[in-house]
Amino acid sequence: MAAKLSPQLHLGTSSWSFPGWQGLVYDGPHSESSLSRSGLAAYSQHPLLKAVGIDRTFYAPIAEADYARYAAQVPDGFRFLVKAPMAITSSYLRDDEGTFSDSPFYLDAEYATGEFVQPCTAGLAGKAGPLVFQFPPQGRDVTRNPDPFINRLYRFLKALPTGPLYAVEVRDPELLTDRFFMCLRTTGARFYVASHARMPAPSRQIELAKAIMGAGDFVARWSLHSGFKYEEAKERYAPFNALVDEDPAGRRQVAELILEAARNRQESFVVANNKAEGSAPLTI
Repeated sequence: MAAKLSPQLHLGTSSWSFPGWQGLVYDGPHSESSLSRSGLAAYSQHPLLKAVGIDRTFYAPIAEADYARYAAQVPDGFRFLVKAPMAITSSYLRDDEGTFSDSPFYLDAEYATGEFVQPCTAGLAGKAGPLVFQFPPQGRDVTRNPDPFINRLYRFLKALPTGPLYAVEVRDPELLTDRFFMCLRTTGARFYVASHARMPAPSRQIELAKAIMGAGDFVARWSLHSGFKYEEAKERYAPFNALVDEDPAGRRQVAELILEAARNRQESFVVANNKAEGSAPLTI
């Protein structure tokens, strides 16, 4: 099956350290900690898994050497979807004791370049896929009038180094305006389609994006089954070794968009989460 797929299609999962994938991805029992340390090389040998998400960078930047260690474990043609630090995409931060403070690096292009873009692209080199800016809910001041946020996002994206593929994910449906999608289009960024309880169905997100942005690389994360919250899905689906709530309609939507990108000779980067149907490798 994998041999028939275009090299421009990069399928994978949101992470790789799940002991329940024994017999699906890994041969033999392994702990979560051992897979976190050394499972990536085995994961990348699976013929259908040609991409993976790196989420740890959302919580704090990591060094170029850390990215290089990831890249050294996977073959050519493999791609990483990497989340930008939350300090860049959230106007506030919360410490371990639950205290909130303003983020000094919110939409700071200089910080994003030095602490995220440059270490990531230098360490991963040609194995860097989309660099993802995931914006958590921005608050009522933003959602009541999205234009100032969109203007600031535009200036931020324009100031980033050219070359990498940037993707933007939001968690506020009020931000999905024509001006938002035009901002992404004019800066060359892609809309990161993600399933989330706060957001419209992925098919609706895609419809809105396509109306303004047109054809381009397809970037998506199928993260959560409709109707469930994250913790509910996690409890229902663990240990993530079987499809529990299959969603053939959702699969078809994703597949059709991959085909459309292929017809336009565009790349597709699609990662699935265990919480989408119960087992991300089986979803893929």
